[in-house]
Amino acid sequence: MDWHTVLRFIHITSFATWFGTVFASLFVLRALAPHLTGSAGNIADYPDFLQRFIKLETRVADTGFKTALVSGLLLAVFFHGWSVGLFIKTGLIILQVALTMGYIIKAIQPLSYPCSESEYKKWYTLFTISLSMFALVLGVTFFLL
Repeated sequence: MDWHTVLRFIHITSFATWFGTVFASLFVLRALAPHLTGSAGNIADYPDFLQRFIKLETRVADTGFKTALVSGLLLAVFFHGWSVGLFIKTGLIILQVALTMGYIIKAIQPLSYPCSESEYKKWYTLFTISLSMFALVLGVTFFLL
């Protein structure tokens, strides 16, 4: 069995899972926007639905992230070795997690619903941060290293 190929498959698939959960959340939040920014009578069960969705999405994203991290480290230890490129990619991933988690704590957790459209746009800023960092990581990985 070619373990290098198996680990690469796991690594790429888990990264794609992590990336995909961000897109799924973007689409769900975009669909819920009219319901979470409307009048209090209009929102009904939507905040509870959003909370349950985010809890499940976080579980999937965390699993994808952890699997990508572990498989990447296993690839480095057994097949590719430690290089400057690996440290750059690791630093970018740490930066992405720090920026994303910092913004979630600062701007997203304090939100209560219904909220104004300008407050709701904080969600889109979170996706801008996260997707920009994904683009940076992929760009550096495929075009600079």
